[in-house]
Amino acid sequence: MFENLTDRLSKTLQNLRGQGRLTEDNIRDSLREVRMALLEADVALPVVKEFIEAVRVKALGQDVITSLSPGQALIKVVNDELVSIMGESQSVIDLNHKPPVVVLMAGLQGAGKTTTAAKLARRLREAEKKTVMVASADVYRPAAIEQLKTLAAEVGAEFHPSSNEQQPVAIARDAVSAATRASVDVLILDTAGRLAIDEQMMDEIRAIHDAVDPAETLFVVDSMTGQDAANTAKAFNDALPLSGVVLTKIDGDARGGAALSVRHITGKPIKFIGSGEKTDALEAFHPDRIASRILGMGDILSLVEQAHEKVDHEKAERLARKVKKGRGFDLEDLRDQFTQMEKMGGLGNLIDKLPGMGAGVTQAMQNPQHGKQMKRMVAIIDSMTPMERRRPEVINGSRKRRVAQGSGTQIQDVNRLLKQHKQMQRMMKKMGSKGGMANMMRGMKGRLPPGGMPF
Repeated sequence: MFENLTDRLSKTLQNLRGQGRLTEDNIRDSLREVRMALLEADVALPVVKEFIEAVRVKALGQDVITSLSPGQALIKVVNDELVSIMGESQSVIDLNHKPPVVVLMAGLQGAGKTTTAAKLARRLREAEKKTVMVASADVYRPAAIEQLKTLAAEVGAEFHPSSNEQQPVAIARDAVSAATRASVDVLILDTAGRLAIDEQMMDEIRAIHDAVDPAETLFVVDSMTGQDAANTAKAFNDALPLSGVVLTKIDGDARGGAALSVRHITGKPIKFIGSGEKTDALEAFHPDRIASRILGMGDILSLVEQAHEKVDHEKAERLARKVKKGRGFDLEDLRDQFTQMEKMGGLGNLIDKLPGMGAGVTQAMQNPQHGKQMKRMVAIIDSMTPMERRRPEVINGSRKRRVAQGSGTQIQDVNRLLKQHKQMQRMMKKMGSKGGMANMMRGMKGRLPPGGMPF
């Protein structure tokens, strides 16, 4: 996420190393580079101008702590200003209304409204423990209603049926009545999009808004459209009272222009960011954490929250006890680790949130090939017998041929997996010994190659 911006800003701020203090000259030179980085990231020009001026004033003023190095001092000012333009603090969804609380989804066609409606339904069910109904007032796009019905079943939300013959406003009113009768907590109403903003679309969404009086009107926008996303959001905000923005396809956005422009241009907070098609890929938007990720300082808090939500804690505890007792880390344990990693969004998602990982490593980890390789490793382990998984040392040449054939891979792939397992086994052994974690980190130092994990 935002790899290009992260890489450019990191190089710019590193250039201040070795300087004795911040001066008007080195600040001016650095900010020229920061300005170019932001413009290349497709951040709106008014936002860039205001950002650069605010950083310049603070860097030359009293906000810089004298004990920091020039690079650290400017990073702090840039970080604070990034947080400021993205909204200072997290903006949560407002559920403090008489149920059913209506959430209206708006946006252009192709932005991901329907998928986001399902992701939000899942999040509200799992994180907020709310009962949720979804309904579609999109009578124009073929199969839009069926798509939402399928997704509703997947995320465990109730679905209010509608048809292409109905009027969108009538569907919206019927959905509110059905949600009231069913005593659900939240009704998420998906609406039609267009390929571009037009008056007919705006009239329709205004009419739906007036009919259901939603507690939240969320504008869903593709982050990869850069500052155009912010301009489109402003056009919608001029037509109806938006309460927040959801940025989708954030995993494919190497620039970051939308995230840095939306709040400034619309005055509305970014509430969620979405990545990928999976229904669990929706995160709350924390400006301070995103700023930290942009500056290459990681996002450990989000990583911890993600682990808490998605990791099987019983399995994790069993593995910890096993390692502590000095028992071997076998291939079944390795398969569990791959599965848990996949649940947390894959290796690329984890690397993106770890501090100190350069944009090059993050981009390498985002390569779809890594996901395929992980699935291949799981297939290889699944092709082994239970005894082979527990005692990998028994796997000889003929067993390797059988496993490779059963998993549709090559013997070299099986060898690579066994080598990877041995490396992890050694790390786990260090963790189980006295001073475990420190020993493991020393053992890992410098082991992560530029291309990523040794799969």
